[in-house]
Amino acid sequence: MQLERLIAALGPSEVVRRAPVEICELAYDTRDVPSGALFFCVPGARVDGHDLAPAAVAAGAGALVVERVLDVDVPQLVVPSVRAAMPRAAVAFFDDPTRTLDVAAVTGTSGKTTTVFLLRSILEDAGRRPALLSSIERRIGDETRLPTLNTPEAIDLQRLFREMLDRGNDCCALEATSIASSQGRLDGTRFTVLVFTNLSQDHLDFHGTMEEYFEAKRALFAQADHAVVNVGDPYGRRLAAELPDATTFTPDDRLEADLRLRGRFNRANALAAAAAARVLGADEAAIRRGLERVGGVPGRFEAVDEGQPFAVIVDYSHKPGALETVLREARALSTGRVVCVFGAGGDRDREKRPLMGSVAAELADVVLVTSDNPRSEDPAAIAAEIASAHGLEIEIDRRTAIERAIESARDGDVVVIAGKGHEQGQEFAGRTIPFDDREVARAALRKLKTPA
Repeated sequence: MQLERLIAALGPSEVVRRAPVEICELAYDTRDVPSGALFFCVPGARVDGHDLAPAAVAAGAGALVVERVLDVDVPQLVVPSVRAAMPRAAVAFFDDPTRTLDVAAVTGTSGKTTTVFLLRSILEDAGRRPALLSSIERRIGDETRLPTLNTPEAIDLQRLFREMLDRGNDCCALEATSIASSQGRLDGTRFTVLVFTNLSQDHLDFHGTMEEYFEAKRALFAQADHAVVNVGDPYGRRLAAELPDATTFTPDDRLEADLRLRGRFNRANALAAAAAARVLGADEAAIRRGLERVGGVPGRFEAVDEGQPFAVIVDYSHKPGALETVLREARALSTGRVVCVFGAGGDRDREKRPLMGSVAAELADVVLVTSDNPRSEDPAAIAAEIASAHGLEIEIDRRTAIERAIESARDGDVVVIAGKGHEQGQEFAGRTIPFDDREVARAALRKLKTPA
């Protein structure tokens, strides 16, 4: 694509060293700059992309998008916001793929991953060819990949949409996060249908307040042809009042399917997926088949079963509302006690830590507070913030905490290991150590069966 076409798409306030340049790709990371790329100098929290411009040019960048003129000898498109320019350029460069690709997106604090898995299954049964972009995996054409971000950067997202069309997909089930919304990663994407699941406290380290968090979700609906809203949630009721044409549901609505997923809360996820699938043309038979075909979602209320007389559940719940939902479900399943192992991530919303401690203290009989991706923070300090108000027991080593919980379990108990779900690593001070709650739990259960 000629640079002039991208200049027309971006409408920069100034073009420095204007020249006829053929742009072969878009890039924002100096580790991946193809020759002839248009490089976006994105200002970041730790690194300013403008400082990396010489390296990008040395790697082969043919032009730059900048917020200030730099001393480099390539064309520069000067714009008010490089980040805001990225989706506009990406939509133009990849020929607006969501003009023809049906995107069914799901936004909300909890339930996004399960809902997109259910939705993709329904769409397959309806004869569609769905792709999937989730926090667990990506499926494009016949290929499954691991994700890097829940919602990719704008350039990567539009590239993926174009690849989906090229590889035979005609629709995509997508998780749409509030941070991606606030950063403009989803700008320029047309949502054929957008689902709102619920809203509870999370990401306040990024958004600041619940109102700003809600606004990041609400803003996405301006890009949606159709809206599906859970009005069993207070924020959902607010949203539906502003969207008179929205399809609404509550978790208590009737559902004609025998769900294999454990947990009553999955009714809401199934109802959301069914409503979105109807917008995309699925009939009731396809909806029922698609819902019933999903036996589980990795790390979402996932049972670890080695024949023991108590239940072990691994779940991704890492915020107060999600932890409450999972522990209430565990209580309903238990004929004995509820045992809970959990922590809170470092360098993330600190306000939710004591709230999670309160939830666990109220709803579990036995609680072990442990580490969960402490990142740059002291795991003992994080655990103390969670545990102090209620005198909860702390076992910093997560493996030991899981082993202790399982060793102490009695017949009829439910052991909930919360926070990491499908994750396969623990993040400590810039490095990731292999760690999978499910495998640690399975090893502990097998150890119980091994004679001393």
